[in-house]
Amino acid sequence: MRFSIEDYAKTFKMSKEMIHNKIRTKKLNYSIEGGIPYIIVPSGSMDENSKPAHLEKNSSATTPSPSPIKTNIGMVISLYQKENHHLKLKIKELEAKIDSLIHDKEQMLIADCNRIEEIYTAKDEQLKSILEVLSTKLMLSHNNTVHDVVATAPQNLTPLASSGIIELKRYLKFIGIGSEGRRIIRNRFSQGYGSDIRIIQKEGEFYVDLSKYDYTDLL
Repeated sequence: MRFSIEDYAKTFKMSKEMIHNKIRTKKLNYSIEGGIPYIIVPSGSMDENSKPAHLEKNSSATTPSPSPIKTNIGMVISLYQKENHHLKLKIKELEAKIDSLIHDKEQMLIADCNRIEEIYTAKDEQLKSILEVLSTKLMLSHNNTVHDVVATAPQNLTPLASSGIIELKRYLKFIGIGSEGRRIIRNRFSQGYGSDIRIIQKEGEFYVDLSKYDYTDLL
């Protein structure tokens, strides 16, 4: 008679681990068919308690010769290979999950950093524009030989754009340049337009970008 490992364990009330151990130590006769081990038990070697007689110490039954060592080694290697393959698949699944979590976390951190950087960049541009205006106004207030500077700026002028780009005539009024001075400065901008990258013209009007350039030499 032949038994699969599961049937043998149920029939003789043994654990599968014990059966595998007996197979490795050649205490059980077995054969391999289609890659599956089967335990061979002669029909006449089973006693009334359904235990194989070749396991009894005083049994005189003839025990078949064990399978060759090569077959035994092949079976053990096959079992270990299957187990190793299963573990490798599990490891790959875990690594994929870990990589996905790390990627998601990195994307969240990058998005947060970009938002913070945008906020601080906008604040820096606003502050830079204000400082540029104040610096230009202070320099003009101490250079009376070039322009007739009004001591105080008109109260009803619209504040400068926070981006730093503003129409030239609005900027000149804001810093207190008189009409004659504005005409001279506009002529300078007209002469330099096309050759000076600082001079910006849109729809016939000149603009200044205080966040990027210094226009002191033109004022």
